[in-house]
Amino acid sequence: MCGLTGVFAFTEAGLGAMAKLRQASEALQHRGPEAEGLYRHGPVGLAHRRLSLIDPAPEANQPFTEATGRYTIVFNGEVFNYKQLRAALQQSGLPLQTTSDTEVVLQLYIQQGPDFLTKLRGFFALAIYDAAAQSLFIARDRYGEKPLLYYRDADQFLFGSEMSALLALGVPREVDYTSLFQYLQLTYVPAPAAMLRGVTKLLPGHALFIRQGKVQHLQWYRLPFDAAKAAHNPLPYPQQQVKLQQLLEEAVAERLVADVPVGAFLSGGIDSSVVVALASGQVSHLQTFSVGFKDAPYFDETHYARLVAHKYNTNHTELLLRNEDLHQHLTGMLDALSEPFADSSALAVYALSQHAGKKVKAVLSGDGADELFAGYNKHRAEYKVKAGGVAVAAVQQFRKVWEALPASRSTALGNKVRQLQRFATGAGLSARERYWFWTSWQQEAEAIALLNPDKQQFVYDEVYQERKNNLLQCFAGNPYDLNTVLCADWQVVLANDMLPKIDLMGMANNLEIRSPFLDHRLVEFVFALPVTSKIDNVIRKKILQETFRKILPAELFNRPKKGFEIPLQSFLTTEARGLLGEYLSDDFIAAQGIFDVQQIRNIRQRLNSASIASVQTKAWILLVFQHWWKNYLQA
Repeated sequence: MCGLTGVFAFTEAGLGAMAKLRQASEALQHRGPEAEGLYRHGPVGLAHRRLSLIDPAPEANQPFTEATGRYTIVFNGEVFNYKQLRAALQQSGLPLQTTSDTEVVLQLYIQQGPDFLTKLRGFFALAIYDAAAQSLFIARDRYGEKPLLYYRDADQFLFGSEMSALLALGVPREVDYTSLFQYLQLTYVPAPAAMLRGVTKLLPGHALFIRQGKVQHLQWYRLPFDAAKAAHNPLPYPQQQVKLQQLLEEAVAERLVADVPVGAFLSGGIDSSVVVALASGQVSHLQTFSVGFKDAPYFDETHYARLVAHKYNTNHTELLLRNEDLHQHLTGMLDALSEPFADSSALAVYALSQHAGKKVKAVLSGDGADELFAGYNKHRAEYKVKAGGVAVAAVQQFRKVWEALPASRSTALGNKVRQLQRFATGAGLSARERYWFWTSWQQEAEAIALLNPDKQQFVYDEVYQERKNNLLQCFAGNPYDLNTVLCADWQVVLANDMLPKIDLMGMANNLEIRSPFLDHRLVEFVFALPVTSKIDNVIRKKILQETFRKILPAELFNRPKKGFEIPLQSFLTTEARGLLGEYLSDDFIAAQGIFDVQQIRNIRQRLNSASIASVQTKAWILLVFQHWWKNYLQA
């Protein structure tokens, strides 16, 4: 696990970024504190920060150049089948200098060109420079586990693992207001857009080939999703379960590969518990880590994690947080964001990663399972809408009643009211627009109203609609069923929210987070299963739960779904009140000139009201953006 950045100068003017390459590398130090490397040849400069999990010897440091001196690589990630690939290279007579996966990746590219990517099992972002051809090849893994951003103009091509590296290299610091509009709805900026104009996120499964000032785009992987074929999968359900167990066991075993100890996050939910159960069969006294909230029992699930830890005799530790503990981590978490990202659970992931990072360099997680197997509340809601019936009609009929009741994310009853409100509204929309409604934290009219009228003109409707259509492409050309929603979640929520969260928060604390549910063989198998294998009138994540029910404590299956959240309203109105008061003050907003003073004042005044479920999220979205703006854009 590492950080990388680089420069490809097209003109003499573009060479100026070379002088900033070390500064860009230093901006990524948290991603790799153990070694730093710089490389320059002609128009290209590469920099790398290393966190050593495989072959920690200095010979495997990067940038890594093979024996002839022609090819050089910077690589971020892990290839879990690298030993098999290495053995095949050696059998062909190729001498290798190290035992690292990095050298294997480079040699495969030399031997096979871009097609080698399909042989890799793992996650990565990489750049390979050919000194003879003066060309650069850049690629990102199938599902976007590892990030890569770039900026291009007439003089240069700049790239890096995080926006902080591009900022250090000198990209223009100008807000993309269409991106800000999306961020205000979603809490993140979905790829390929970024918060700064001109900066692009390389999409998952995509690659770039740069030569002679030209940039060629390649899509080397596409999720093989076909709703019609999945609906008629001929494999009997018992055989589906056997195959699922086999694939997940292999994925867990591969993600335990390292030359250092690997632990696991254990939330107490089904997903991480299955991973821990399978990993414990490979590692005795597996180190497991949970986070809970002392003063907010509604958000605390450490009891369930403890049951799993006891059953599998793991070396378990709990991080129990109060509001003051969250506040202690707040600045560190916000400083780790070189682009605004406002999934509030990132604060808990940051704290847990810091805790776990003191003991291990890598952990397993359960990320991706909800998007694979239909585990979210919105999946249950979508299933009910599609099934129809008297209950659905009744919820819609009493919509005005639900809207009159106090909704909140902080209590079980208030959260149920909130869900009924959203269900009643969403049920009346088309499948495509319902998905967008249930995926967004605030609607388009609400988001645009937050902007200063002078800035609203910079939200380009054509650009926004094009970006939205690209995000919802799973709904185009496929017969619609719940698998369509899961496909959209894979491309929207997982790729732009869940995966950036664990990468950014883990790497801010020198910790690599690996999820077996993202193994591409497992993903492709599950996406080929019919909806009936994943959800019915009684159970969500059906095949996952029924396959592994016998190996987990029964208590895990007899409770309602609870998302991983923090007690946000309590935190914002107590420990974070001072910072929020500064960033949302009339004076700050007026001087900044981005947001509407009256709209922000309303959010500030309504934050203490328990009857407005969305206001706490709006306040958090603004706080995160303001901290980023103050750090990077304020003159």
